Amino acid sequence: MTSTRSGRGTRIGLIAFIASLAALLVLTFLPLPYVIEQPGPVFNTLGDVKDAQGKSVPLISVTGAETHPTKGALDLTTVQVVGNRETPPSWMQIVLAWFDPSKAVVPVDAVFPQGVTSTQRDQANQLMMVDSQQEATAAALRELGHTVPVAIQVATVTDDGAAHGILQKGDTLVALNGTNPSDSNALRAEIQDAQGAPVTLTIERDGQRKDVSVTPRRQTADGPSRWLLGVTLQQEYTFPIDVKLQLDNVGGPSAGMMFALGIIDTLTPGALNGGKQVAGTGTITADGTVGPIGGIRQKLYGARSAGATWFLAPGSNCDEVYGHVPAGLTVVRTDSLRQSLDALKVIADGGDTAKLPTCTAADVKK
Repeated sequence: MTSTRSGRGTRIGLIAFIASLAALLVLTFLPLPYVIEQPGPVFNTLGDVKDAQGKSVPLISVTGAETHPTKGALDLTTVQVVGNRETPPSWMQIVLAWFDPSKAVVPVDAVFPQGVTSTQRDQANQLMMVDSQQEATAAALRELGHTVPVAIQVATVTDDGAAHGILQKGDTLVALNGTNPSDSNALRAEIQDAQGAPVTLTIERDGQRKDVSVTPRRQTADGPSRWLLGVTLQQEYTFPIDVKLQLDNVGGPSAGMMFALGIIDTLTPGALNGGKQVAGTGTITADGTVGPIGGIRQKLYGARSAGATWFLAPGSNCDEVYGHVPAGLTVVRTDSLRQSLDALKVIADGGDTAKLPTCTAADVKK
């Protein structure tokens, strides 16, 4: 009796094993609704990069102003995405990524929204990169005391928006309630402060200026409640110095802060980083505000692998940073270009770095 039961159990176990292998084989060929985010290339804003022709060129070049030698590195970090809707990652890649702290498995919709092709996504990221470079240049030059005028123009007007029939594509927004906004972000902030009250816009159209009144409408979908005019804006800065940022095949706005720091280091004597290797990330606006980015954990690991010992991280990303910093890397929290410069001075001078702001358990969202 024992022998018969043992044989039956062996057969059942073998059948279960074969069934598991068959199921695994089927899963291997099923499309996966995930992609993998992993550390991407790291670029020193003070160094050289390859242009579209493969020639080595400075990442930052300046004409019309005196430049100064730099030392060390101010690294911008990137994230590489493995897979897309058309070519998803394999199950083996997904499983390995789950157990790798430097990688993240995320829903494909979070990276490649429905109805948006990979080509369209790349084009959008390139546009954000161009805007980021403009904002970074404006922030850096303004920090150095230069006047950087900006023209804010209406790019599109939505058919059902508050400004439909009032504003037109190509209108230049000169003032809001009699005040000249420093950039489009400042203009949006003033609209939010108005809390739905009508705002007076001074516009320039066909060479003539006039005042128009628009009553913003509240939008509650897709995030926090906001007051909107129903327009998209584009801005064009007039720079007193010609700054060229060369970086091919990298998109998105997250390099803004490091671009700004690299520009300032190039235009000022000495080394902002004291010759050390400092990495970082963060969007930036023309007024120097540093904002959140995606893939912060992957960027931390990418920075450490590239040799950085310090990392400047947006305070608004601290909930993702705390508890996920690789060994050998010290993270400094920053919310503005000025705070980043202050931190670099402490690092460069060998000051009390223990007093620099960092991410703490209190930053973790409950």
